[in-house]
Order: sequence, then C-alpha cells, then structure tokens
Amino acid sequence: MAAGVSPGGVGGLFRASPDGGKPPGAKRFVAESPAYLPHMPPTSGPGPAAQDTETSPAAPPGTHDPQAPTAARVPGQAGRADRGADTTPRPHLTELRLSAYAGHRAAVLRLGPVTLLTGPSGGGKSTALAACAALAALGNGSSLAEAFPEPHAAVPETARPDPQRRRGFRIGCVSDGPAGPVRLDLAVQAEPELRVVGERLSGDGVVYLETALRDPARRTVQAAWHTAGNSAVTRAPLPDDLLGTTLLPLRVAGRTKEQRNVLAAAEQTVLALRSLFPCTADPTAMRPPAFGGGGLLRRDCANLAEVLHRAARECRTRYGLLEAAVREGCAGPVEGLTTELMPGGGVAARLLRPEGPGTPLSRLGDGELRYLAMALVLFTGPGVLDVDPASEVPGALQTLTVLADDFDRHLDEHQVALLLDLAARMAARGHIRLLGALSRPPAPAEGSPGGPRGAFPGVRLVEVGRTGRGTPEQ
Repeated sequence: MAAGVSPGGVGGLFRASPDGGKPPGAKRFVAESPAYLPHMPPTSGPGPAAQDTETSPAAPPGTHDPQAPTAARVPGQAGRADRGADTTPRPHLTELRLSAYAGHRAAVLRLGPVTLLTGPSGGGKSTALAACAALAALGNGSSLAEAFPEPHAAVPETARPDPQRRRGFRIGCVSDGPAGPVRLDLAVQAEPELRVVGERLSGDGVVYLETALRDPARRTVQAAWHTAGNSAVTRAPLPDDLLGTTLLPLRVAGRTKEQRNVLAAAEQTVLALRSLFPCTADPTAMRPPAFGGGGLLRRDCANLAEVLHRAARECRTRYGLLEAAVREGCAGPVEGLTTELMPGGGVAARLLRPEGPGTPLSRLGDGELRYLAMALVLFTGPGVLDVDPASEVPGALQTLTVLADDFDRHLDEHQVALLLDLAARMAARGHIRLLGALSRPPAPAEGSPGGPRGAFPGVRLVEVGRTGRGTPEQ
C-alpha cells in the first residue's frame, strides 16, 4: 500500500488494481473499466479463514470444503446420499468479506451452520453482523439509504478523502448452492453522497457481472454481463442505489448456456441474501399481549404470544419439543405453555406450573423471555418468521440463516448451552443456520460432550478483534 493511503480510503476504493482484479487464467467477458472502478479482490476463490476454532471434530457440513464429498455439502443429507436422495445444496452464505468496513480491514469470516463471533468489546462483532444484515436488505431490493441508514459509520476512521472529497467502504460475501461458490463484492461511496460505485459477481474463474461508475454526474453505473448471443457482452446502465445482482433476472433472457450460468449465479446469491433473518428479541416488547402480527414472528419478537398460539394449533409435535426446551431453560418447575385470547383481541401466553394459574410472560425475566423467543425461532424456522423468502422456490429447498447479535444477552451459561445444542441439532437438518455474536465463550451444558469452555459440538467460533479484526486476505 502506498504511503499515506489508509485502509478503505480513496486509494483502496477508487483505484483500479494493477491486474484488474483478474486471477491468472480467469475468463473475463467485460471490458476494463476506467478510473472510477473500485479495487476489487481477485475472483479465484475464497480467501483464508478468519481466526476461527471449529469445535466439532470435523468441519461442519454445509461449509465450503474442497476436500469434502459432494453429499456432505448439505447438512443432514450425507447419510441419505446412498439412497438416491437429492443432495443439491441449498443456497446459503459461506463467507462474509469486509474488505474495508468500519474497523475491519481485509477481513474474511468463514461461516458454518452455527457460527459465533467472539472477541473483546469493540472488536467489531456487531459491526460484522450489521454488514450482513445490510447485504440482506439489499438482496431484498432495498435501496442503499434503507440498507445503510448511517453510511458514515461504515467508512473506516482512517480513510482519507480523494480530491473530490469522496470516501466509502467495501463489503461482500460468498454464497454456495447449486451454482457452486459465487462471490459478490460491492464498493459503496458514502461521502459526499451515497451511491454504488462498483459491483462484481464472480465464480469458477468467471466474472458474471461487473459495474463501474463512469460519469459521477449521472445517478447510474455502467454494467456489463456475459450473454454469448449475437453480442458477447451486454452493457446497460443500472441505478446506483440498488444492488445490480438483484436486477439481472429481469435483464438476462437465459437463451444461451452462458446466460443461464449468469442467472444461476445471480439467483443463488439473491436467494441466500433473502434468507437472512436478523433477530433482536426485545424482552420489554414481549411482555404485553400481542396484537395483529399476522402469525409471523417479528424481528423484535414483540408478538411472541401470538406466534405461540399459532404454533400450538398448527404443529403439536414441534410445540411439544418447545415445551420440553422451556422446562429445561426456565426457572422453577414448568409443565407446559399455554395461550389465551384476551377480550380486546390480543393474545397472552403463560407458563403452566404444577400449582397455581401459571406465570404470564409479563412476569418472566429478560433471560427467560429471550431464551423462549430464540428456542421458538430455531424450532419453527421460516414458516413462522416475518421474512421474505423467494416464493417461487419451495421451502424445502431454502435455508434460513438467523442473525443474532448479543446472542447471550441476559442468558446464563446453562441457557446459552441449551440453545447452542438446539441450534446444532436444527442446523444438521439443513433448513436453518445461525450466525451470532457472543460476549463470552460458551460453556457446555452439564452432561454434554462439549468438554472445556469454548468447545461445543457443531459450533464454529470465529474470534474477531484480538490481534486484528478478521484475517487479512492473501
């Protein structure tokens, strides 16, 4: 890096790389872009792992492992491969890449079925989850202003503006699924105005889509994607406040094999991003009776009682498992969960006790309410969460990833261990994944095979902010 150029500043954001970001031997279907193309990392594949500790004996199924058999790429399906079952991996994120974002520099966080970010306060755990949630919002069609309500906070503190007083940040991710590993890199200008200045979608050594800001006076970026029809490359302007990858299915006809590859990569990335569910369970919001949530659990879990009422009527098996989890994680003897309709139209819930009328949610502690909400999320999955998955894709082929910042807030060690054991068991089925942040390493529950503190079967621990926020790319 040249002297005087800070991470995430103008030199890293707007200066094109010497090789154009193209690895040796990679196919490139788009022309080299002018000076406004942001520097993007190579497209030759995922970088090295972050400082993570895999706490199970082997790498968790569902993560990108070139040496793993194909059948093991889908959690819970490896054992069914020899019986002719469908082992096509469901789209999900395998990496979060924070090239220049807030306090992160060239950080690569590898994600397993259950991944927990650990590290000191201020190390960037919540920042990483916020970046992931912003990518999810962009994948759902939100504008940059909606995904980044405070874009200045995402700019690295040491970033220096260029002569046009521009500063920005770079983030990205890698998804895996039927199209194989697909990488998305995004460069955003935060000052003086919020806009996309560059985007790249790549995989298998091929750049499927590349956009660049050519004329700062126009609110568009120039996009190019491979078509292999009458014209080898299609170029068109795209809005500079939206994720271009989400617009490809509306622009690419899919007549040629190359076009279908572009569509497959774009659709897999969008589906993986739309399957992210940020869960911020708020005990204060869960205590009053729930009104009008449509039966779908909101992000703050304010309508917890209403969703419990629906789950009791629609799936007694999972509801029974939830009651068993509540008996293990809540204080005092618990016989079950019950809900009732209130005169004003709301729904209230309470724990059934051996004696007395039971304990309403309004009298439970903050930790008990958060434990109950997270257990409900992990047991029920996408069917009862207020998430907007792709309706054209069957639910059996989708994987929901729950984002849980401050996962252990208000929880004791026993409750954390129970939830992590539940998350690992649910993730093994392939329909749900978990990415959370911890304030302290987890301690296995009493009698579990987890071993010492910080070791828990099926859970990947990624340490952030100890010697550096993430692991630099190579």
